[in-house]
Amino acid sequence: MGYNCSFCLMRKICLFLFSVVFLGNLIAAVDYSMVNVPQEAGLEITRITADGDYVYLPSVNNGLIVKSGLKAIKWDASNVISISPDGSHIAYLSERGKTTNIFVKDLTRQGSSIQRTKRGQIKDFVYSPDGRYICFSEVIGKGQQVFQTDAQSGYVCRQFTSGAYDSSPIYSSDMSQIFFSRKEKKSASIWSYNISNNFLSTFTAGEYPYPLRGESAYYCTRYSADGRGEIWKVNYVTNMEECIVSDLEKGFTTPVLSPDRRWLLFVGESLLTEGKTTTRNLDIYVCRPDGTDLTQLTFHPANDMSPTWSADGRFIYFVSQRGSAEKKANIWRMLFLL
Repeated sequence: MGYNCSFCLMRKICLFLFSVVFLGNLIAAVDYSMVNVPQEAGLEITRITADGDYVYLPSVNNGLIVKSGLKAIKWDASNVISISPDGSHIAYLSERGKTTNIFVKDLTRQGSSIQRTKRGQIKDFVYSPDGRYICFSEVIGKGQQVFQTDAQSGYVCRQFTSGAYDSSPIYSSDMSQIFFSRKEKKSASIWSYNISNNFLSTFTAGEYPYPLRGESAYYCTRYSADGRGEIWKVNYVTNMEECIVSDLEKGFTTPVLSPDRRWLLFVGESLLTEGKTTTRNLDIYVCRPDGTDLTQLTFHPANDMSPTWSADGRFIYFVSQRGSAEKKANIWRMLFLL
């Protein structure tokens, strides 16, 4: 019995090491310097930042499909860019040294970015609907807390949550509440913080909430039994729940509704085949608010992440390592043609 267990353990270690080395060689062979791939012919993509902006790219562990089966992809779906409501500025997370902080770039002219926070490990953030504030979450010790700072002056922060692991904050359209995700053990749920009375409410299971204007509802991400992300719409007053996007082989996260409310934008998995080997990749998708007309927009072998709409809905901004042989992350702008 002891021999069999030792043999099985050694076999698992060997298979793991083989997968790591093989996958590493495969990813190293990807030509990241391409801005577009043939499947993106006609797609107008423009780089917004420079390598010196040190744009933060959320972590991704691409899965590898081998004969024995599929190793699932895991990725950090944190929102690391946000557009000001008037469309004039883009805020982004910048990794400098061992810290990640929020910087703001003026989209109307050339120039350097302005630092808005001086913290340790900010993970995600969003502009308020009136453009006056930025709400963010930061890793502190073994927890993650939600804060707010002034979008113009920054630095001085107001703390909203404590003692838990809270992330992906976003304001309701009337700015009365801040919705966020709270992770507890192996589960995650949607919560809200009432700004006027400091009251916390918990709603349903899920992550990455996107509250809807004029409705007591939000889009969010939920996970199937085998760990695939799905896009759901939840009415937290009537308790009506509807699965909008689901796939037996792919996962999806971080839904964002377009300004005209006609399209839902999110990150999803795709399959990248190189010879006899296939890996999972992250690309940008859209669909109608009811889940119809599901369309994959990007196909680059680099991971495309953290998409958001321009204020007028004409463009999609996202983070990617495309266009850089050194695999440096930058913000890109894509003309939305559908």
